[in-house]
Amino acid sequence: MTTASELPSLQAGQPSVLRLSPLLRDLQASAPVRRVRTPAGDEGWLVTRHAELKELLHDERLGRAHPTPASAPRYVRNPFLDMLVSDDFELARKLHTETRALLTPNFSARRVLDLMPKVEAVAEGVLAEFLAQGQPADLHGGFSLPFSLAVLCELIGVPAEDHGRLVALLSQMGGLDDPGDVQDGQRGLFGYLVELAGRKRAEPGDDVISRLCASEPSDERIGPVAAGVLFAGLEAVAGHVDLGVVLFTLHPDQRDAALGDPKLMAGAVEEILRSAKAGGSVLPRYAGEDVEIGGVTIAAGDLVLLDFTLSNFDRQVFDEPELFDITRSPNPHLTFGHGMWHCIGAPLARMQLRTAYTLLFTRLPGLRLALPVERLQVLGGRLSAGLTELPVIW
Repeated sequence: MTTASELPSLQAGQPSVLRLSPLLRDLQASAPVRRVRTPAGDEGWLVTRHAELKELLHDERLGRAHPTPASAPRYVRNPFLDMLVSDDFELARKLHTETRALLTPNFSARRVLDLMPKVEAVAEGVLAEFLAQGQPADLHGGFSLPFSLAVLCELIGVPAEDHGRLVALLSQMGGLDDPGDVQDGQRGLFGYLVELAGRKRAEPGDDVISRLCASEPSDERIGPVAAGVLFAGLEAVAGHVDLGVVLFTLHPDQRDAALGDPKLMAGAVEEILRSAKAGGSVLPRYAGEDVEIGGVTIAAGDLVLLDFTLSNFDRQVFDEPELFDITRSPNPHLTFGHGMWHCIGAPLARMQLRTAYTLLFTRLPGLRLALPVERLQVLGGRLSAGLTELPVIW
């Protein structure tokens, strides 16, 4: 029997680009649910396989609440996440349901379609600024991140003159790869978004915060909701723009096929979503009561790590999962979660990715990595693994 001191540490198995780490591969092969030590040094259960992850994403016994939030085990140390942990399981579930109900209409198929011209215009503008920097250049910091953030600002309703202020606040919170003063950044970000909600209530526009104001009487509630949209949107798009570019440069025949056929491009986006992040995109939750799954008992109060991307390499579901294939069908990846934890912004993220790949490789047909893929640095030990930078030339 493995003792607490002998638990496999996820800090030791830092994610690499496109390939499962030996540790994650071994954990997945050994059991569908494994006791591990988190990057924060606490104990938790890592869900390694597709079937068990999908089952738990439907299990209402998992949630954000813990009986003693201050001493609850953590995946990573992050004040923003700590704020989301309450001691009332039913209240946490109720708030989750209400927040989804508030946000879901903002991501309908019609609204996403209406946003497409704005997203394309934003991508064009960001690309022009990126090209003006000359080459070699960092695609992550020069295009992927500002493109994702600019679309989110358009969606949420952050006016252009406030973009610099928002970037500074996100950087303080660690939302733009800079640790900064996290607590000051958190207070500043929430304060700004609450202030913006007050402005939108007086002068509404066609944006998420304005629509939230129409149904939510509290500006203080709108601030955290808008912050959640910001962080989720940055994670869903910026990292996958980077890693999709890496995959397309490694597979030029499939890139060219996707550029010539919208259906293949849609398939390519799904395959990039499935295979680009080989583990490390974790949704931490707590068991509200004992849960029997995968031959183990997850006790009430235990930390459960729902790794959306590790399950996408489950050989019981995907043939040759480490093979990049834009024609893969079916492709039941869980990158956007499932059930009550499904990402409501998934349609917008997909559209942004199609837009980014098409624009980048149409305008820059010679776009390629400026260093070997093995030398790309992955930022681990956080909620989501991603590249620290992506040097490219064209």
